[in-house]
Amino acid sequence: MSTHHLDQRIVAVKPISVPAPGRSVDLQVKVTAPSSGRNLPVIVFSHGNAWSMDGYEPLVDRWAAAGFIVVQPTHLDSRRNGITWEDPRFASVWRVRIADLHAVLDGLGDILLQAGDPGTRADRDRVAVVGHSWGAQTAGALLGARVLDADGIPGEDFSHSAVSAGALIAATGTGDTLTPFAAEHLPFMRPDYSTMTPPVLVVAGGRDQSQLSTRGPEWFTDAYHLSPAPKSLLAIAEGEHTLGGLAGERVAETTDEDPARVTLVADAISAYLHDAFKLDNAAWTALENAAAGDGTWSITGK
Repeated sequence: MSTHHLDQRIVAVKPISVPAPGRSVDLQVKVTAPSSGRNLPVIVFSHGNAWSMDGYEPLVDRWAAAGFIVVQPTHLDSRRNGITWEDPRFASVWRVRIADLHAVLDGLGDILLQAGDPGTRADRDRVAVVGHSWGAQTAGALLGARVLDADGIPGEDFSHSAVSAGALIAATGTGDTLTPFAAEHLPFMRPDYSTMTPPVLVVAGGRDQSQLSTRGPEWFTDAYHLSPAPKSLLAIAEGEHTLGGLAGERVAETTDEDPARVTLVADAISAYLHDAFKLDNAAWTALENAAAGDGTWSITGK
């Protein structure tokens, strides 16, 4: 893949507060962007459980260097907020996470202004949501996925009209094989992907064995298989849940540390979104061609 953009200087601005009425803790975001350029597409990124706007630099910095403005909220479940499984607020955190992304998208103009955008740097017609793990389910909701209740009835539609593409990394599979712990604490992990219509890249690790499901790593491919086209699946054979260390270098929970794997995930997402946004298809086409000759990862599409 082309690496000509990686000497691009980037800037990050944090914290920026976002109005979110009724939230028990202020909603704050970090904005990372190329230091120059106009009409840049936007990624709103939802972190995995317990993380914050200060994680995932290996992904976010590469996206910014590739020409995206990236906005990262800190969700309520962040370690810095101290809300545990037992906290009475925890049962509704999944909804607050979705509301966070809505607040970011609804307030995007003001957020970008506070980050130094005079109103010309962001292409507001090209906005994607991306998430990892719990953040992937959160992002999926804004792309039209719903949550099934105990009787299998789909819940409300949380999709957002500003969002036209996305990427889901290690996204929760269907909820019929949840472990007892997950069924008790995470009953909302029953996604219905049948209504997720925009173009989405699903990223799954072939060695990602979840503690929340009795199924194997293929659980994380449901978002691809159970959603309508157009979709693509990047399957990384040796990838585990952090896919090489997406949240940061030398992070304790990274079981499969591999900077090249992180680079692959980052560059595949930026290439996919450039293609989905009809900005440039060269990088995505090159990636699809490269995947064919390498057994360590594959791309399939529909």
